[in-house]
Amino acid sequence: MFEQQLVNGFTLGLIYALIAVGYTMVYGVIELINFAHGEIYMLGAFLTLSCISMGLPLPLAVLLAMLATAAIGVLLDVVAYRPLREAPRLAALITAIGMSIFLQNLAMIIWGSRPLPFPRQALPAFFAEPALRFSEVTVTWMQIVIYVTALALMVGLNLVITKTRTGTAMRALAQNRTAAALMGINVNRVISFTFALGSGMGAVAGVMVSMYYNTMYPTMGYLAGVKAFAAAVLGGIGSVPGAMLGGVALGIAETLGAGYISSPYRDGVAYAVMILVIIFRPSGFLGRSMVEKA
Repeated sequence: MFEQQLVNGFTLGLIYALIAVGYTMVYGVIELINFAHGEIYMLGAFLTLSCISMGLPLPLAVLLAMLATAAIGVLLDVVAYRPLREAPRLAALITAIGMSIFLQNLAMIIWGSRPLPFPRQALPAFFAEPALRFSEVTVTWMQIVIYVTALALMVGLNLVITKTRTGTAMRALAQNRTAAALMGINVNRVISFTFALGSGMGAVAGVMVSMYYNTMYPTMGYLAGVKAFAAAVLGGIGSVPGAMLGGVALGIAETLGAGYISSPYRDGVAYAVMILVIIFRPSGFLGRSMVEKA
């Protein structure tokens, strides 16, 4: 049913949006496509699983996973990207792909290569029960939790960017890194904070996907990362609200494609929508066209 597909697509789109904001923030600050961000999302799910296995409750496990992935994001910046700040962009891009492969293989060594189920005993029993039901549309409590969590994180992120000194520094770096440094902004510290913030939100997305589909595996970050990057481009790379809008649009397009065309072609439908938007609006939904001035 169309309405149910919209609900499912909105759920998936919010998860894509959480991953996409990590891409778009890093690109906005240092103009780098961090292709290892999908693996941060994957590590968030596995670190949460490990914390739950040690007997920790789900909220504490997610919080610890967010802190751990934030630290990994900062380490990624310091070790892999900071030495290449002034190098050609291709060098940083190749390094990002290399770090993605490294983190995938590290996860395989630690947790194995087979898919693992999310520990259902860690979830409240009512999560699978309907929370809302109108006509033939059903919204479960798990979907409600995903909506509330994702929207709260996005509102919080927007407040950090627009209302705090660090957010002002991030926007200054996005405008002109050299001028920001001359004004006394600690460039490396702000960039590391950007990686930490995006990585923490990516970890929450990984947990949500694992709960929703009841599975996680070391390569899950690859396809989700590519789709989230597509969502960031769709919304306007460098625009946080655009990443949110692009994620929701991509999730709905993918779900409708699976429901009305064919499930194996769901990825193709989503990318077809992205290509059409880019053809007719290259800057994305909310992106701004950059004008070179002589």
